[in-house]
Amino acid sequence: MRTHDCGALTSADVGAEVVVAGWAHRRRDHGGVIFLDVRDHTGIVQVVFHPDAQESFAVADRVRNEYVLQARGRVRPRPEGMVNPELATGEVEVLGASLQVLNAAETPPFQLDEHSSAGDDVRLKHRYLDLRRPLMQERLRLRARVASHVRRYLEGEGFLEVETPTLTRATPEGARDYLVPSRTHPGAFFALPQSPQIFKQLLMAGGVDRYYQIARCYRDEDLRADRQPEFTQIDIEASFVTAADVMQLTEGMLRSLFQTALHVELPPFERLTWAEAMRRFGSDKPELRNPLELIDVDDLVATAGFKVFAAPANDPGGRVAALKAPGAAAALSRKALDDYQTFVGRHGAKGLAYIKVNDRGQGMDGLQSPIIKFLDAATVEAVLDRAGAQTGDIVFFGADKRAVVNEALGALRLQLGRDLGLTRPGWAPLWVTDWPMFETARDGSLAPAHHPFTQPACSTERLLAEPAAALANAYDVVLNGCELGGGSIRIHESAMQRKVFEALNIGQEAEVKFGHLLDALQHGCPPHGGVALGLDRLVMLMAGADSVRDVIAFPKTQTAHCLLTDAPAPVDAEQLRELHIRLRGS
Repeated sequence: MRTHDCGALTSADVGAEVVVAGWAHRRRDHGGVIFLDVRDHTGIVQVVFHPDAQESFAVADRVRNEYVLQARGRVRPRPEGMVNPELATGEVEVLGASLQVLNAAETPPFQLDEHSSAGDDVRLKHRYLDLRRPLMQERLRLRARVASHVRRYLEGEGFLEVETPTLTRATPEGARDYLVPSRTHPGAFFALPQSPQIFKQLLMAGGVDRYYQIARCYRDEDLRADRQPEFTQIDIEASFVTAADVMQLTEGMLRSLFQTALHVELPPFERLTWAEAMRRFGSDKPELRNPLELIDVDDLVATAGFKVFAAPANDPGGRVAALKAPGAAAALSRKALDDYQTFVGRHGAKGLAYIKVNDRGQGMDGLQSPIIKFLDAATVEAVLDRAGAQTGDIVFFGADKRAVVNEALGALRLQLGRDLGLTRPGWAPLWVTDWPMFETARDGSLAPAHHPFTQPACSTERLLAEPAAALANAYDVVLNGCELGGGSIRIHESAMQRKVFEALNIGQEAEVKFGHLLDALQHGCPPHGGVALGLDRLVMLMAGADSVRDVIAFPKTQTAHCLLTDAPAPVDAEQLRELHIRLRGS
C-alpha cells in the first residue's frame, strides 16, 4: 500500500513518484491550496493538493486530524523560504496526485504531538491514540533496541536464553503474590512469579551454567512512579562466579548499551558499602550527582541540654545528622523553609531544625535559628565547623531514630539538590555492596533484605548467633539515584539454606514451600550468582521519562487498574463455579 515511509523522503527522492500512507497529523488550507502533514511511525511528510486536481482536492478538503490516508504523488523540493529544518523531510514535499481515505476518525480527545497537555487518565484510557505520538513511538523503539542489545551482548558472553514458568507456587519474596485459581485442582492456586529466582537457581543445578531471560514478573504491591504490578526484568544467573564477576559483566553490558543506544560513555562505577551509603546519603540508592552529604554530629550534641538532640544522640538506635545547603540563606524564603518542615513530615520526621548562617564572622549574633537558644556557643561552633558552614549557608538537622533521620534527610537532600540547582547533569552509576542479610520488621521479626536465597558473608554459627549483624554477599546497581536492580551470590548448600530459613523462622514451612530447592542443593549444585535489572526503569532513565508508565505500551495506573480495558473486572458466576470459588456475600 506504500512505496516509502513518510519520514524517509529526502532531497534524493526529488522527481520520484511515491505512495505514502499514514495518519493526517495536521491539515492547513492556504489560499485554496491544501497542505496535509501525513504521519507514520517514521515521521511526517507534507503532501500538497491544488484545486486543479479536483477529485483529490475534494477528498483533501474533508480530511480531518487522524484520518487514515493513502496519498500518491511526485516528490519535489519545497519552495524557497518554505524549508522546515525541524523535520527530517523538511526540504521536500509531495505534490499530491490522488488521495484515498482508508478510514475516517472521530476528533481525538487530546492533541497527538509534543504539546499535548492531557493527563495520565485520558492518555491511558485512549492509549492506542497516545502511542501514535512521536515521543511514545521513539520510546518504544528505544525499549526494543535496549532489549535487542542485551540479548546480543549476553549471548556473546555465552549465556543461554531460557524461559521459566509464569504459573508457579506462592513463595515469600517480600511482596504479595497475584494468585491464579486452579480449575483442575479445587481449592489450590498458582501464583504469578515475583521473579524467576528459584527457577534460575534450579537451572544452575541443572548444569545450564549461564542463563538469561527478559522476564515478566508480577508483584501485588503499592505502586509508585517507578513501579508497576507487572514489569519486565533482565534476569541473569551464572555458575562458578564471584560477586566481582557478576558486577564486571553487568558493567560491561551497561557500558556497551549506553554507547550503542545513546552514544554515551558511562563514567567509572563507584562502589559504596550499604553502611557508607546510608551514613553519607541517608539512602541505599544515593544520587551521586548531588554533592550534598549527611554529616554525623551525635558526639557534638550528646551532652547538650537540648533534649531533642541529646536523646537520639545517646540512643544506640538514634542519630543526629546535619545537612549543609550552600548559599541557601539567600535562595530560600521563610515559606520555603516552612514547606520543608511539611516535606520531612511526610517522611516520618517530627520537625526540621535549622541554623541560617547570615554572617559566620559575627559568631552567635550572625546566626538565625529557632534552636540556638537551647545550645551553647561552643557546641554551635563545633557543629558549624564540622558541617563546613560559611556565610550564606543553611544547616538543617535531623534527630530521631536512625531510620527516620535517614529517610527524612535523605529525601530533603534530593529536594534541596533540585531546588538549589546543585544536581549536575550526566550519569552517575555505582554499586552498593555489603548489604545487611536481614531487616528487622516492626514486630521485631527478621525479614530478608533481598531474598532468603542470598549467601551470608559469615559462618553459619555467626549467622545464628547474631543474625541482625550478619552481612550478605549482595550488591545493587544504582544509576542517578534509581535502583536499576540487585543481585547476590546465592546459597548453594542445603545446610546453609536451612539455617537461613531457621533464622527467618520459616523452618517448618521450608519443606513445603522450598522442598524442591533444598533437594536440588543436596545433589551437587554449583556455586552461582546473578543479578536482575529492571528493564522498565532502565529505559525510563535512558529516555529521560518521569515514569515507567511512559516506556510501557499498556501500563496500569497507581491503583493497578487498566483504564483502557477496565481491568480488573468481575467475572460471571459460571466462571467462578468452574474455579470452585464463591465470593463473600454471594
